[in-house]
Amino acid sequence: MSGLTHLDDSGAARMVGVGGKQPTARSATAEGRIRMTSTALEAVRQGSGPKGDVLAAARIAGIMAAKRTADLIPLCHPLALDAVTVEFQFEPEAVRVSATASLTGRTGVEMEAMTAASVALLTVYDMAKAVDKGMIIDGVRLLAKSGGKSGDWRAEA
Repeated sequence: MSGLTHLDDSGAARMVGVGGKQPTARSATAEGRIRMTSTALEAVRQGSGPKGDVLAAARIAGIMAAKRTADLIPLCHPLALDAVTVEFQFEPEAVRVSATASLTGRTGVEMEAMTAASVALLTVYDMAKAVDKGMIIDGVRLLAKSGGKSGDWRAEA
C-alpha cells in the first residue's frame, strides 16, 4: 500500500512481525540540543541549578526512557537493550545530547536512541526552567544506525 511497515494492506495499524528474523548486532545514535541563556548554561555547567546536577539527572532520565520506549511509542517492540549511553557537549548558548542504544536482536533501536535523547533534553529543561523558561529544544534526529536487513545508515551533515 504505502510502504509504511506499521500499516497492513488495508491501512490499519499493526505491529511488525519480527519472529522470523535472525538476531543481529544493532545500534543507533541520536542527537538533539537545548538552547538557553548564558546564565542557565553556566548553572547547568556548574551543576548549581536550583534542582542540583542537571546533567546527572538528564543522563539517568535518558537511559530510563530508552528502556521504556515500548511503553511510550505505540507499536514499538519491547527490547532487551544491551547498553544505552547518554553524553553531553557544551556549545555556545546550548547543550547538545548524544544518545546511543545497542542490542543483539531482531529489530532496530532507532526509537530507543531518539527517545533517550528527547527525554534527556526535556529533563535539562525541567531542571533549569527556574533560571530560563525560554529554552528551545531543537535538532532531535537520528545520526546513525547499524545492523539489520537494511544495513548501516548515516545522516548527512
